[in-house]
Amino acid sequence: MENGKRIGFVDYNLENFHANVYLAAMRNELKGRGYTVAGCTALNLVDGKAWAAKNGVPYFDSVGELDRTVDYYVVLAPSNPEVHLQLCQQVLPFGKTTYVDKTFAPDLAAAQRIFAIADQHQVAMQTSSALRYTNVQAYVKQVGLDAVLHMITWGGGRSFEEYAIHPVELAVSCLGTQAHRLMRRGTGHCSQLLIDCHGGRTAVVNVYTNADTPFAAAVTTAQGTQLITVDSSRLFIDMAAAILDLFDNGRPSIDRAESLLIRRILDVAQMPEALQGFVVL
Repeated sequence: MENGKRIGFVDYNLENFHANVYLAAMRNELKGRGYTVAGCTALNLVDGKAWAAKNGVPYFDSVGELDRTVDYYVVLAPSNPEVHLQLCQQVLPFGKTTYVDKTFAPDLAAAQRIFAIADQHQVAMQTSSALRYTNVQAYVKQVGLDAVLHMITWGGGRSFEEYAIHPVELAVSCLGTQAHRLMRRGTGHCSQLLIDCHGGRTAVVNVYTNADTPFAAAVTTAQGTQLITVDSSRLFIDMAAAILDLFDNGRPSIDRAESLLIRRILDVAQMPEALQGFVVL
């Protein structure tokens, strides 16, 4: 394996979809980039060792042991953001460029704490949902960010808590950090977030859990509205490629203000007050 391109996976339980698809992408479609998953560790020791053995990835009992054989970190645990602060407290002091999977943190305070630790150790770090790298963003780049007046996004998944980030990331990655207030309608399987941005721009984020809802967006400019279904065929390959871009460049390509705004939106959306009227973000 090539020194300088060795990745360490750090997880809660390595037997999860993201660990599998990112490993597969780096070994197959992105093999030419030269990166290798050179080791892994997990809080769930038994399942972590089983995953490592099954996938031919060396397992280490601690981040300290793993660190001697890797150049970069991917902090996974996509279904357990509550452990991301703990995992980052172990990883970031080693000073190596790090990607943290969605959902970044369980609340805004934890998200701010993780970024503070990264800054303390001068670590280049970023986080995002895979829904940041889609044909929707490609279209918005084509028409121009400032041309977008309104967006509607859709997404599904098992629960609001775990999957709302995807349609929210779609909206924020296209509209930027100008959202200033939010209202939520519905708390069951169908929720809708109404977001007002400065300058009169708006967004509606639909989160439909336990339903077959493809990720999609409607992008409105002065010329009209374009309905775009997300091309899911390369979703996680493009996400993995963005992680490797972070490692290549040694600097984040995502404004952390967007990542923090996404977490703030998710926090406010779960406040009772947001069901009664607009809440300032």
